[in-house]
Amino acid sequence: MQTNSQVNYKAKVILFDMDGTLVDSTPVVERTWQRFANRHGLNIHEILAKSHGRRTHETVALFAPKHVDVEKEAANIIAEEILDTEGVTAILGAKEILEILLPNQWAVVTSAHRELAVRRMLAAGLPMPTFLIAAEDVEQGKPAPDGYLRAAKILQCLPSECIVFEDSPAGINAANSANMKVFAIGNNIKSTKLKYDAWMLDFTNVKVNLPNLFSEQLLITI
Repeated sequence: MQTNSQVNYKAKVILFDMDGTLVDSTPVVERTWQRFANRHGLNIHEILAKSHGRRTHETVALFAPKHVDVEKEAANIIAEEILDTEGVTAILGAKEILEILLPNQWAVVTSAHRELAVRRMLAAGLPMPTFLIAAEDVEQGKPAPDGYLRAAKILQCLPSECIVFEDSPAGINAANSANMKVFAIGNNIKSTKLKYDAWMLDFTNVKVNLPNLFSEQLLITI
């Protein structure tokens, strides 16, 4: 649902997707997949419609011609992305939210590989998480729930004690499959028919209060 007035939610931890949620890496993503499309005579718009929220090798496997070595091609794409941080910026309000949270109160769960995730977080000027679940840390990527369930286990909390911020259908499906509350963020996901608990354009109107004497949970107001 979309909320039109302030609503309070409680959670023990907050789990964030990265690309499109904390970091706007759109220019890099579009440049990278355009090169892939050009190499193989593919439609860039079809690729971008499916790639968001998925691990690189899974997207390559969906679109690459049969003669292409999927793992080699994916490795080349990841290497290109790691070297390209031009135009990478933080989503509005993301830095302020992350700076409020204590290390054991949040994690990043991304479909990007670890080195790429670190590069983009640093390029955007965002705090680095103590807990980062990257593409190579799970057997199945989004829309499977593996990443979010792994984060909950590491942070020693139940799925019901987590709130997820996501901007892609694959990510929202992953959070739903993990039985976690999910907040959709960004214009790209606003009109989706997928289930989410609240929608916001960015983090500028999101407030987080830390646990106090009266509550052991975070209070998230949107």
